[in-house]
Amino acid sequence: MLSSSRWLASLALVLTLGSLPAFAEDEHIRPDPSLTPGQSFPGVTVAEVCEPGYSSSVRHVTTAVRRRTFANYGLSGNHTGYCSGEQGCELDHLVSLELGGSNDVSNLWPEPYDGPWNARIKDKLENRLHKLVCDGSISLPEAQRLEASDWIAAYKRFVGSDPLAMQ
Repeated sequence: MLSSSRWLASLALVLTLGSLPAFAEDEHIRPDPSLTPGQSFPGVTVAEVCEPGYSSSVRHVTTAVRRRTFANYGLSGNHTGYCSGEQGCELDHLVSLELGGSNDVSNLWPEPYDGPWNARIKDKLENRLHKLVCDGSISLPEAQRLEASDWIAAYKRFVGSDPLAMQ
């Protein structure tokens, strides 16, 4: 039996989550496209993104952009533990840095670690698309479009249909 204070805290969390802009569709976790349509750095090239160390050289999300992104999704303060379950979430790039994704707020969203379609699963897609771009199997703009438009559909097409089977 929950204590009255824990029960009230649980109720407050449920009410808070219910009032946030929805970014979960069924069990598929996606960002809100009105908040996070995806964006890449202008003029980024295949040669740049395929250079070892590229992602770390351009990773720079300021504290102000981080706070603004979480606020856009109705989150404030410490976001850990917010996203479905207790594992929290990460501030993720919809168009991944390794595909030339921007650090702009329009490319960032709080992506959960829990659930079948989570941040770790999206990382597998990012790695796969990066490999395909660098070996010339897919164009950089196409890979960016796939991530921005429906990363789960892209995962099913390029990695596999069942993320749990791929772990």
